[in-house]
Amino acid sequence: MVIKSEAELRELYGYPGERAVKKSLRKLDKHALNFISKSPFVVISTAGADGTLDSSPRGGAAGFVQVIDGRLAIPDYRGNNRLDSLKNIVESGRVGMLFFIPGIDETLRVNGKAVMTTDEAILERFTGNFKPPLTCIVVEVEEFFLHCAKAFMRSRLWDPGIQLDKNEFPTMGQMLKDQLNSDEEPEAREDMVKRYKENL
Repeated sequence: MVIKSEAELRELYGYPGERAVKKSLRKLDKHALNFISKSPFVVISTAGADGTLDSSPRGGAAGFVQVIDGRLAIPDYRGNNRLDSLKNIVESGRVGMLFFIPGIDETLRVNGKAVMTTDEAILERFTGNFKPPLTCIVVEVEEFFLHCAKAFMRSRLWDPGIQLDKNEFPTMGQMLKDQLNSDEEPEAREDMVKRYKENL
């Protein structure tokens, strides 16, 4: 059976408990601020005007996402120039984020209005070990809440005992060669890492 309505979903799942409903807050509190300050990694989800969807990782040193006057500022460090997330933000002005802290099974979910900015006062906050960003994503938080640990408990994501040996997995170069049906020799993992480091 294909589920076609929320009523059908509710018949299967029921309704959230009071705490699950009330945990959705609007103004960043001390726990959300602490979580963001210790997070080196966030996944940004966006949708364009035509419904185009994108989820994109962003990373840096813990606390690389800064809080400025209650808004979140995310540096857009250099990538592959596809600009999927950025185009969507320009079109829809909406963003969802999922913050991670290594070793912590809970995550922090944040949703809000987003703009792209070249404001020098904001950009200069992100000088350091990486090449300076050309833009920043600035998010006005509309909703945030902590997400429970069940997915991480099921996946055992932080458990070193289940980490895959890199040599047992195809390199990015090999996967791209196969996907693009290319005749070029695939880039070695070591060469790719070296090239990445030169462009951080």
